[in-house]
Amino acid sequence: MSNNSPVSNVARFLPEAAARQPDFPALRLPSRRGGALVYDTLTFAELETAACAAARIFTQKDIRRGSRVLLMVKPGRDLILSVFALFKMGAAPVVIDPGMGRKHFLSCVRRTRPDAMVGIPLAQFLSRVFRKDFKSVKVRVTVGNKGFAKQIAALGKATFEPAQTTADELAAILFTSGSTGPPKGVRYEHGMFEAQVRMIRAHYGIEPGGVDLPMLPVFALFNPALGLTTIVPEMNPSKPATVDPAKIVQAIHQNEVTNSFGSPVLWNRIATHCEAEGVLLPSLKCILMAGAAVPPSLIRRMKQLAPNCEIHTPYGATEVLPVASNSGAQILNETLELTEQGRGVCVGELLPEVQAQIIAIHDGPIATLADAQPLPAGEIGEILVTGPSVTKAYDGLAAATAAAKIADDGGQKSEIGFRKSDDSNQRIKPSQSSGDSDLRSPISDLRPPISAIWHRMGDLGYFDEQGRLWFCGRMAERVETPQGLMFTECVEAIFNQHPSVFRSALIGRGERPNQTPCVIIEPQPGEWPADPAAEKAFVDELLRLAASSELTRGITEIRFKQQFPVDVRHNAKIHRLDLAREFAG
Repeated sequence: MSNNSPVSNVARFLPEAAARQPDFPALRLPSRRGGALVYDTLTFAELETAACAAARIFTQKDIRRGSRVLLMVKPGRDLILSVFALFKMGAAPVVIDPGMGRKHFLSCVRRTRPDAMVGIPLAQFLSRVFRKDFKSVKVRVTVGNKGFAKQIAALGKATFEPAQTTADELAAILFTSGSTGPPKGVRYEHGMFEAQVRMIRAHYGIEPGGVDLPMLPVFALFNPALGLTTIVPEMNPSKPATVDPAKIVQAIHQNEVTNSFGSPVLWNRIATHCEAEGVLLPSLKCILMAGAAVPPSLIRRMKQLAPNCEIHTPYGATEVLPVASNSGAQILNETLELTEQGRGVCVGELLPEVQAQIIAIHDGPIATLADAQPLPAGEIGEILVTGPSVTKAYDGLAAATAAAKIADDGGQKSEIGFRKSDDSNQRIKPSQSSGDSDLRSPISDLRPPISAIWHRMGDLGYFDEQGRLWFCGRMAERVETPQGLMFTECVEAIFNQHPSVFRSALIGRGERPNQTPCVIIEPQPGEWPADPAAEKAFVDELLRLAASSELTRGITEIRFKQQFPVDVRHNAKIHRLDLAREFAG
């Protein structure tokens, strides 16, 4: 950590909310009693007291400032109070998606080398079954049972003075979804979380007193900082696509939910249920859809079902969030037609404090910004982002850090390709950064001292003349043919207009730069071709659609798959590289 970094502890948001609105519900937890759905409520004052009590318990167990603490806790009360307890202590929670599969999960545990573990009884059992993978764990605390609840209650109105952590001190390690490679631990500092809260609150106009239903557990951790009530949804966090939409709709109605976050796949299920049942969602004021490109048709459907709601499609990644955001109204009224023409997906304007630029595609590491080639507006290239919420390193992965991060050496650079949120015509000025803060994952050996870090999003896109950012697909999934490059979001938009297509996926057969483009089709439910004749007719229609656009005229191969492989976290990101391997022959 830097000696010059200001004191910052993201745990401060909870006691501030407790002082401001002590009796307001912080958490509402679903419970089925006698067939009826009821909710147990925890106020902000009670949550703060419980988090202080948990911090005391963890301290007694020898968890200390700087400890890495693996969390294996179900979404809800114990997850939120454990995270804020660890923040208070200056310990770093390690959060790994439970649905990524045993192999990936255990690999993440081994690589992170947690000092301690806070988990439910089943998690404690599994940690002993896979003893070698958990060998770094020296301290275990069991939560999610009556014993932990009694310990919390026994401490009464506990208090705990937060550690005087600094803005550049490690706060948490959160793992990527692994949609285009193995999951990676992202190192978050306290100042980065502070910036996220500040930007989210300001951009979406979030005021204390709202009611939020987050369909991604990690987003529930923002709510105490924003003064929102968290409604814990009835869903399996490891299998979000299996959610019963009727339960989500019931939760929205019963709690008069005003805000909600979910992937397009989840909102599609909710929309289908509401349309079938003739149900509206009038309490909703703000919906965030993210995790993958959002179909404009879904926005249009949800606008009908939630008439008092504004829909937003934020753009970002685990490594940097938020970056940009677009509204449903802007998409339907301004950019939809261009998207359908294959221009990509408009993700909107950059948020305040965020800076971005487009550079020429380069598959290898780029040491400094002076080595990158900026591109003018309208030209598709790699998206780079910097700002106060941009993370600096992956944990324990020096090569991955070198591949994804670029040092801003402060050298003179052309204004071409640079954008900042408040003035797109100015050269972006590098912000001050203190570098990596944990000696266990140094980046100082990768590059000299730096003034700013740019994150390579791994995405391709461009800025239009109005300064809006457009997303054209993942860099790893681009198709390179002898005739030129093809981008997934641009090509797939043409095929997705067919009414019998649920979604499509562009893949390349062969090796770059001599790939043959092929489009895989996932038909709408119930519209799988019944026989060879029906399949041929379907293919003919798709080829005629392809011939209608200059972008897709070179595509002559159409294949079908009943269900696409997708990411675990959002069940929305298509694993196109898996499809490319499957259809390689």
